[in-house]
Amino acid sequence: MTTTTKPYIPAVGSLTDALAPLAEPALRVAAGLILVPHGAQKLFGWFGGYGLEATGAFFQTSLGLPPSLALVAGLIEFVGGLMLALGVLTRPVALVIAGFLAVTISIHLGSGFFWSDGGFEYPLLWTIVVATFAIRGGGRYSVDARLGREF
Repeated sequence: MTTTTKPYIPAVGSLTDALAPLAEPALRVAAGLILVPHGAQKLFGWFGGYGLEATGAFFQTSLGLPPSLALVAGLIEFVGGLMLALGVLTRPVALVIAGFLAVTISIHLGSGFFWSDGGFEYPLLWTIVVATFAIRGGGRYSVDARLGREF
């Protein structure tokens, strides 16, 4: 992709042209890898998490959700995050993750918009980012592209 408009700083044009093909894959990898530690917290108690049993108890007592959803949430974040980062079954995985994140938005709605107050701002941002990959797919730097297969 080449720049179709004249950049304000001409030297930047060649740099942005060179980096442009990497921007979308970098966002996909970052979105996926940011989810992985959250899943590891729920599933394994890593990174200061509480593990599956305690997370399930929290889901039940604090959120009114079945404790078994802790396993579902952990798998979506951990396995789904890895799959998104690699670009494996990108569209369906991104759709599942976006649905999961939409649920997290509903949980945070009562706290307002701002994430610093426990609001839904951050999950909303990541839902939009991940939904983009549900629409666009993994792109040329993905396992899907390498296999020549995509939903």
